[in-house]
Amino acid sequence: MNYNSKQIDILNVSLKLFAEKGFDGTSIRDIAKAADINVAMVSYYFGSKEKLLEAIIIYRVSDFRMILENLQTELISPIEKIKKFVSFYVNMLFQNKDFYQLVHFEMVNQKRACDFSAFSEIKKKNLKLLQNIIEEGQKDGEFKSNCNSLLIPALVIGTFSQIYNNKKFYIEMLNLKDDKAFENYMLNTFKEDITNVVLGMLIK
Repeated sequence: MNYNSKQIDILNVSLKLFAEKGFDGTSIRDIAKAADINVAMVSYYFGSKEKLLEAIIIYRVSDFRMILENLQTELISPIEKIKKFVSFYVNMLFQNKDFYQLVHFEMVNQKRACDFSAFSEIKKKNLKLLQNIIEEGQKDGEFKSNCNSLLIPALVIGTFSQIYNNKKFYIEMLNLKDDKAFENYMLNTFKEDITNVVLGMLIK
């Protein structure tokens, strides 16, 4: 779905507030005040807070679909496409940590009447695009025949979340100086290491 600039502003403001105060701790009035609009406009565009949450999820996940579609058509080898995929994924996770924490909480708890079917459909389409890249590599003889594309996003996001959510522990274990050094590690060393793990699953 295409959103206008005001709707995108509302989505971004809402995500920030949901991450800071929690979904239940954020009111439509809070969102309207932060976005410098009236309450009626939030309701006009999205209907309810639950529908607003659904829109945030679809909007953010759709961005990654565009990246995958462009990546699939690039004139580079399947191995290079996978490297770019993992790099994009790690960057997206890092830049949207609040979003993924919010999604994880809502999907696990299922506390409210949100319809996540559209979100699931986008995820399926994204997985299909990833599968197309893997099949290209199999056809070229670069990738194993028994690769499971389902495991790759789960591996990347699961490992990223495990390390990031235990930042203090990993700063100590990795002998990192501070938060800045940790962020540099995640965007460089971690990205390289997890890319090698994914390629190890795929390459013959």
